[in-house]
Amino acid sequence: MRLRFQHSIPETNNISSFFFKPETEFNYTAGQYVELTLEHKHPDNRGIKRWFTLSSSPNDALLSITTKIDKDKSSSFKTALTKLQPDDELNMTGPMGDFVLPKILQTPLLFVAGGVGITPFHSILSWLSSTKEERPIKVIYAVKDEEEILFLETFHKANQHVSVIVGNPSPSWGGERGTLSANLILGLTSPTPESLIFVSGPEPMVEKLETDLKNNGIKQSQLVLDFFPNYPDY
Repeated sequence: MRLRFQHSIPETNNISSFFFKPETEFNYTAGQYVELTLEHKHPDNRGIKRWFTLSSSPNDALLSITTKIDKDKSSSFKTALTKLQPDDELNMTGPMGDFVLPKILQTPLLFVAGGVGITPFHSILSWLSSTKEERPIKVIYAVKDEEEILFLETFHKANQHVSVIVGNPSPSWGGERGTLSANLILGLTSPTPESLIFVSGPEPMVEKLETDLKNNGIKQSQLVLDFFPNYPDY
């Protein structure tokens, strides 16, 4: 499917959201991802295609992605992304993925995000807010510093409390401090055997938490994982 770039919004100093209009109606489920193809001159060895979780809600007029942009060492793809002009075209395939809400509304849910791993949860909570559907959800969200905290307005609109953990907090930070771990997660909440734990973020983080949570008594069947490749950490 063809997309037309509409505009971008800087969310933080190094994270931006990009908005696109699909050429035809595009249906997806909150939490899914797509593959974008962006033709550009002199692509590096990572090529012209990338997977992105949609940060938009299925009820939104435009599709959006939210990604980290390293101004000093960005890939040719992300450099081209930042140079898009309104109505520039690119291709998209999808939607893909099963990082989506379970069918049973009463299932207790724990959302654990590291960095831009918050994007599928933004999509899901935006959709829940717009549809007025209620779910038993707790959110734990880890970032390096306060400047990288995203989408708090959306969480407030959804009446969703978020436990934010900051790895390198300023002296004025009054919330949780540290690095995501099973001990920290299980110290903030107590999942039941019926709970599903959704974990989204850089691949090394997700792999480590998967092992740690299982070592702390969480069953594999309770884990729903979303790996962000090529991010060394959050």
